[in-house]
Amino acid sequence: MDIQTLALHEGYTKDTQGTMAVPIYQTTAYEFRDVEHAANLFSLKELGNIYTRLNNPTTDVFEKRFAALEGGAAALATSSGMSAIFYAIANAAAAGDNIICAKQLYGGTLTQTAHTLKRFGIESRFFNVHNPGEIENLIDTNTKVIFFESLTNPSIDVADIEAIVAIANKHNILTVVDNTVATPVLCQPLSWGVDIVVHSASKYTTGQGLAIGGILVERKNLLEKLQNNPRYAHFNEPDESYHGLIYTEVGLPPFTLRARLSLLRDLGAVVSPFNAWLFIQGMETLALRMQEHSKNALALAEFLESHPKVKKVNYPGLKSNVNYDMAQKYFKNGLSSGLLSFEVASLEEATKIVNATKLYSLVVNIGDSKSIITHPASTTHQQLSDEELKACGVPSGLIRISCGLESANDLIEDIKQALNA
Repeated sequence: MDIQTLALHEGYTKDTQGTMAVPIYQTTAYEFRDVEHAANLFSLKELGNIYTRLNNPTTDVFEKRFAALEGGAAALATSSGMSAIFYAIANAAAAGDNIICAKQLYGGTLTQTAHTLKRFGIESRFFNVHNPGEIENLIDTNTKVIFFESLTNPSIDVADIEAIVAIANKHNILTVVDNTVATPVLCQPLSWGVDIVVHSASKYTTGQGLAIGGILVERKNLLEKLQNNPRYAHFNEPDESYHGLIYTEVGLPPFTLRARLSLLRDLGAVVSPFNAWLFIQGMETLALRMQEHSKNALALAEFLESHPKVKKVNYPGLKSNVNYDMAQKYFKNGLSSGLLSFEVASLEEATKIVNATKLYSLVVNIGDSKSIITHPASTTHQQLSDEELKACGVPSGLIRISCGLESANDLIEDIKQALNA
């Protein structure tokens, strides 16, 4: 089925009431038929509801539906996009291991990988997303993940997914891609061989900035890569915390199974049923919205490219952009999402422009139906040094815009008056 049809129907069988809308199962726990039933659920002899920290009927629909949109085998919903990233990495790596990350990442992700994970004993090494060849020299026997974004935030670069996956597969290493900005509507990294996709559902999935949540999706047949792979012994050896379970021998998608039974169970970054329900509503219009977000962003980018005060425009839909060919290769119909950034002469000039806008909201979020403007160097990437800012493509004069669903003419007029203020 087409992605728009899947977004409306996948994962939901109407309950006894015949409700067209997916119900919100706002409950913490579930009654078992008897002791044997409870024991069978806990031992995975039967599959079913145990406790909402592990699973929930509303969340289950969200997970199945999102996995279908990405073309994956299974998904795990979490309380935020950052927790989805953490679970994807922690599910593969442990103290003494290392991960290899693109330098061009969202500021919060850079902080998590470079600093927070370091306190857990996991080292992060970085490569330029425009030069995947750098990865080879960073790999050793303890490398467990290669992590990057399909469409970077806020430098707006497009990764060469195929090239990075080829290097990872050569060394039998898992690839994890943050596909938040592109969404599965525009880009499906799993179809290019990526192993795990993560999202902040707080962005385009909800579409109106209504809820915080995240999700990770496992590709089909990932078992073949994990089974008997010495890099991931913990998937092939008995888990003493779960009855000696060996995840590659259960017959269920192993990565999401372990993330659920080990990480979600023990760390508890679970999405609420209500938030999962909000994400389901957003998914129903996601394909339509991404077309409009992309059209508005391209129109605004073309205007900005022609303005004398603008030094550079970062948007892969522009034929002049260094990422244009990659966007044509990896993104559906060449649509490049609603996120763009542009550079002006100085921090002072960028501040003046941001403050002069009237239609745009100064907010540190993206993917809303309302347009958003942000100065990354003073907000989302404030914690980075000047060298780190330069490395991840965030100069002090950079302004990021998340194009909403307003009239493109109105969006252009507001930026025009702000540039001329």
